[in-house]
Formats: sequence, C-alpha cells, structure tokens
Amino acid sequence: MDRITITPVARIRSEFPQKFGIPRQPLLSKNTVAEIVFEPEFRNPDCIRGIDNCSHLWLIWEFSEFKERHWSPLVRPPRLGGNRKMGVFATRSPLRPNPLGLSAVKLLDVKMDKTLGPILRISGADLMDGTPICDIKPYIPYADRVEDAVSEIFTVPLTLSSVRWECEPPLPRSGRRIVALEEILLQDPRPAYKHNNTGSYAFEFAGLHVEFCVEDGVVVVKKCDKVGL
Repeated sequence: MDRITITPVARIRSEFPQKFGIPRQPLLSKNTVAEIVFEPEFRNPDCIRGIDNCSHLWLIWEFSEFKERHWSPLVRPPRLGGNRKMGVFATRSPLRPNPLGLSAVKLLDVKMDKTLGPILRISGADLMDGTPICDIKPYIPYADRVEDAVSEIFTVPLTLSSVRWECEPPLPRSGRRIVALEEILLQDPRPAYKHNNTGSYAFEFAGLHVEFCVEDGVVVVKKCDKVGL
C-alpha cells in the first residue's frame, strides 16, 4: 500500500486542555476562541494572503491522542450511547485508518506576531490544545453548503434545558468565557451511555476548573474556580 507523509502546518492553542468537555462537533459553542499558530517553515505571510476575505475555514487535523490506537471496521459512536455499532466510514470516530478530523470554524481575525508570524484567531473549534493542524482550506458557501443534506442517524443534537449555578463563578457571567462554558454544558459533555447518571463530572476549560451534574435536564454547576486555586 502506498504511504504518504503529512507534515503539520500549524498547531492550535485552544481553551480545552483535555478531551473531556470538548464539543462533539465544531461551531456548537460559538463563543469559544482559539488561535492557530503556524510551524516555523509555514510562517511566511504569503501563505495566508487573502485568507482575511474568508468568514470560515476548514481545518484538517490529526487525532493526536488516538494515533497509537488500532482502528476497527466497526465502531461505537459515543453520541449513539456507545452500544450501537456502525461502520467506521459512516461515523466521525477518531479510531480511523488515518486519524484525521475535519472542522469548520469561524475566522475572527488575523494578527501578526514578531516571533510567531501570522496567527489566525478562530471561534467554534472542537480541538484540544496543541492539536496538529495538517491543512487549512477556505469554506466556500456555494459549494460546501448542501441545503437538502440528510443524516438520518446524526440529527440535530439534543441539548439540556438550562444551567443552574450553585456557586458564584470567578468571572462575570456575561463575559465570553462563562457564556462559552454554558454553551458547552448545555451540549451535555457526559458520555451518552451515562446520560442517566446523576453523578458529578469535572473538566477544565479556559483556565477554569468546573464540576457539574445533571438533574432533570438541568445542568447544575457545583463548583467553578480558576485552575490552581
């Protein structure tokens, strides 16, 4: 079998230091913010000339946390409860022959850094901090948006009804990070097979340590502190 070599062109700086808590698809949390920092050999500003004419981008990236794990023809998508088997090419499972992901993100702006060169600031990324970016392409509305597309299994994700705070967050509730956190919690980060579990869960996001549970469809935030406190 022919082999190809893929060299990461960039890495992402995101607000997700771990896998748990990351939205399962891009753009589900529109208030998350991340930065794409290019690898040294791709920091020539000519590489992104014209990119600021795009509102959205496609990111092709590596499931770097899964690349050492073996793939299987059949997988159990977590969103389907982890009990239903489907073909690997009918899902977006990270356990693939080639561990590549695809995400559409919004381009917020481009800034220049004296040391790091051009940096792309984006929102809606579903990538863990440090994830290698293999390629970046413009999102083309007339070609990439399919109005009559159907996915009978992967329908609009169910969301929880509301967030109830049993503690006072360390940041203003109207601020971007808390708004983004609530978007993430409403998507229900718990594994689908544990959706009937009333136990507590914890994760880190944007420098915050968050502990929560779900009661009757409501996310209850029990603790929210800055990391390290």
